[in-house]
Amino acid sequence: MKTQYANLFEPIKIGKLEIKNRFVMAPMGPGGLCSEDGTFNEKGINYYVERAKGGTGLIITGITYVENDIEKCVMPSMPCTTINPVNFVKTAKILTERVHAYDSKIFLQLTAGFGRVSIPSIVGDVTPIAPSPVPHKWVPGLTCRSLTIEEIETYIKKFTESAVIAKQAGFDGVEIHAVHEGYLLDQFTMTIFNKRTDKYGGSLINRLRFPIEIVNGIKEACGKDFPVSLRYSVKSFIKDLNEGGLPGEEFEEKGRDLEEGLEVAKILEEAGYDAFNADSGSYDSWYWSHPPMYFKKGMYLSLNEQLKKILKVPVITAGRMDTPKLASSAIAEEKTDMIGLGRPLLADAFIPKKIKEGKLEKIRPCLSCQDGCIGRLAQGGALSCAVNPSTGREKEYSIEPAKEIKNIMIIGGGVAGCEAARVCAIRGHKISLYEKNDSLGGNIIPGGIPDFKENDKLLIKWYENELKEYNVDIHFNIKVTKDFVEKTNPDVIIIATGSSPKMLNLHDNTHKVYTAQDILLGNHSPGNSTVIIGGGLVGCETALWLAQQGKKVTIVETLDNILSTGPALCHANSEMLRDLLKFHNVKIKTSSSITGVNDKGAVIKSENKEEIVPADSIILAIGYNSEKQLYYKLRDNSKEMYLLGDARQVQNIMNAIWDAYEVSRNI
Repeated sequence: MKTQYANLFEPIKIGKLEIKNRFVMAPMGPGGLCSEDGTFNEKGINYYVERAKGGTGLIITGITYVENDIEKCVMPSMPCTTINPVNFVKTAKILTERVHAYDSKIFLQLTAGFGRVSIPSIVGDVTPIAPSPVPHKWVPGLTCRSLTIEEIETYIKKFTESAVIAKQAGFDGVEIHAVHEGYLLDQFTMTIFNKRTDKYGGSLINRLRFPIEIVNGIKEACGKDFPVSLRYSVKSFIKDLNEGGLPGEEFEEKGRDLEEGLEVAKILEEAGYDAFNADSGSYDSWYWSHPPMYFKKGMYLSLNEQLKKILKVPVITAGRMDTPKLASSAIAEEKTDMIGLGRPLLADAFIPKKIKEGKLEKIRPCLSCQDGCIGRLAQGGALSCAVNPSTGREKEYSIEPAKEIKNIMIIGGGVAGCEAARVCAIRGHKISLYEKNDSLGGNIIPGGIPDFKENDKLLIKWYENELKEYNVDIHFNIKVTKDFVEKTNPDVIIIATGSSPKMLNLHDNTHKVYTAQDILLGNHSPGNSTVIIGGGLVGCETALWLAQQGKKVTIVETLDNILSTGPALCHANSEMLRDLLKFHNVKIKTSSSITGVNDKGAVIKSENKEEIVPADSIILAIGYNSEKQLYYKLRDNSKEMYLLGDARQVQNIMNAIWDAYEVSRNI
């Protein structure tokens, strides 16, 4: 039987290297996957091998330092080829040999480092480097120092040495990181960062001299047939330092515009780069490089289509390309040659295999929440995934069969209850899940209503399919009581009763006061104007959804900033959401509170002054209360019992899934 999306499985060549299909694992920072001497540890090896098992044609590793002296980083931050080359080859050979066993190819991504975007917790308090004395991205008032000619030449030498080491270790090629995202190498290419007057500054060809000399050195040392791809940003979307431009927004590009981006690509192709792993953005427009759910899927395609028209070598495109139909169409319409999957392969390592086998319903969706990946790295954690807790710890955190089969009652069909049911069922336990409503999903149901949350809805569908496949006995429209539990007499009780929206007692006219959940579910109309009380994630996303419909929206937040409550958001997500609210003219009143409601609207108090904000509705988004009543009634029960998800503590999807996974794999 022919695969539905057959063109995704056609072989392709990068240089003379043939790759079995069009799927590429996009490079992602491999936090926690290496040892102190810069070599891959067992976690790192298992992490990449799992994606090869899943059918990915080309694996590109996360960034690997070529040296650790000029921009010295605390290890183990990322792998480094030159700290201990002998041991690097020894451990990397295990990785490449295992990946090759699945007929996959693997490139080692090599980096010059961060430069002005260096992370203080990694590089310490030394003066950061850059092409020129430009402001540091993260530390106000800090100016970077210029790299010397000698240091640039050292970097070029170390890139060559690292490529030789990679070839010895069995890597099929290397990728240069990066004329992309505003990292050190990219900073040299743009006049906003590069003010040099020597041979590495000034004219375009001088600004490109650094990446050109790198590829020349590698080709000379490793041979012209050794593939060298380039991580490349076609357009920077920089409005100004630390300020990005949104999709559809008109602004003057201060970084690399499309015209220059195409010219640069042609020059670098001529220099010897064999493929362009292309996206857009920079650290100053960080959400372009790490796209949240607020972007449409395939958001780089229109730019990469232009890139493909002027290049002879393959173009790789990532950027929310996890929909098979979109990926297949992009190749058929010659907008790209290969499909990069980064975060989707964290959520589900077997996407290519499942597409080929026609098992699309079994693909676990990436939510683009970034809570378990880039957001977790930013908080000092290891790389993982909100919906797939085993990512980055594939061996030690796998699901094993239960030693003793138990009858398990799960109360609540939100993500915590669903994940607990899934894991327990895989392990062989007998599961009965009870949900008080007529469908699974809990608070994801209203949360998934905005069109930018479509993958939240896909997660519910995925759970529905998984629980059906594992024959979980699901009972809808049943509100479980203490007597019912005692009568059922299970061996294990898992309480995942979720949470409910908090309310305010306004003592006034409340006929037009609703919860965000009411509005999202369509139980009430917001009218043409609304005041949203609460500037957390739910309030801000509800505001964006309504503003995109043309509603007049005002957010009222008691704290001095929005998005300040709840679990920390990935910087890319919070920054883009803030920019979108501003772009859609959402008014934001911080350090303010609601004191009443009248026929005209909401009475808002700010700095000891009250004003009436006209509104057809007032929407409450002030948080959630854990539903623990049943737990309190049962906690003295002698049965084995667990409290999970929002019922234990109101947090986010990741915490609910991770708690459920941890507990369920050990019952």
